[in-house]
Amino acid sequence: MKLLQTLTRRAVFAAALLALAVQADARPFEAIKKDGKMVVATEGQFAPFNFFQGSKLTGFEVDVAEALAAKMGVKIEWKTIGFDALLTGLQQDRWDMVIASHGITDERSKAVTFADPHYCSGGVIVAKDAAIKSAKDLAGKVVAVQVGTTYLENVKKVAGVKEVKTFPQDTQSRAALQTGKVDAWVTDKFLAMTAVKEDAKFGFKIGDFLFVERIAPAVSKGNTALAGEINKAMKAIMADGTYAKISQQWFKEDIRCK
Repeated sequence: MKLLQTLTRRAVFAAALLALAVQADARPFEAIKKDGKMVVATEGQFAPFNFFQGSKLTGFEVDVAEALAAKMGVKIEWKTIGFDALLTGLQQDRWDMVIASHGITDERSKAVTFADPHYCSGGVIVAKDAAIKSAKDLAGKVVAVQVGTTYLENVKKVAGVKEVKTFPQDTQSRAALQTGKVDAWVTDKFLAMTAVKEDAKFGFKIGDFLFVERIAPAVSKGNTALAGEINKAMKAIMADGTYAKISQQWFKEDIRCK
């Protein structure tokens, strides 16, 4: 028993040291400023927020991040990876910041530190059938949604859904609705608006909000100094018109949280 207690104490102590070591690896803003660049990760598959045009990474969030970095006096080194691995990589200190349409949730806030929101949106129901509009209309239906998202979390809460089909990328969820493999698709409001325009031949119709959320950049848990600098830069681009210009370019409206 004593040996077991000793081993347990050692295991707890080792885990605590590991936690401190991981936390210590997160670069404070002073180190980023000295280096002259901030490593930022996004998905690159979520148009119009972050996506590739040929080999060029672009989108609303890419432009916002570049504007933030300019205010902070640093350049960005971009990394792209699957959505469900972004916050994990942040916990492993593989990058300094993630900006990829992550909604702020209690669960995510246990693992990372969120900066102030860079826009507000929510998950809407998209279908070809105009009768599928609200949460109650999803009863008995097959719904497509991207894995690792708040869209999935909220679809799971809807009573009576026949089946939830998950996909690694939201574009695959969209394709499932296009080809009739699912009855509905739950995604971001602004992404849905883009899909309706681009996929006019499929007759997509946007229904009700399933939920509303605040979307924000994330940094390593406890890296409050970096989050604070991001917040200062965010306030600056919102005050000087930079944010409004970027938002108008991508959405023809200002999508900041009101």
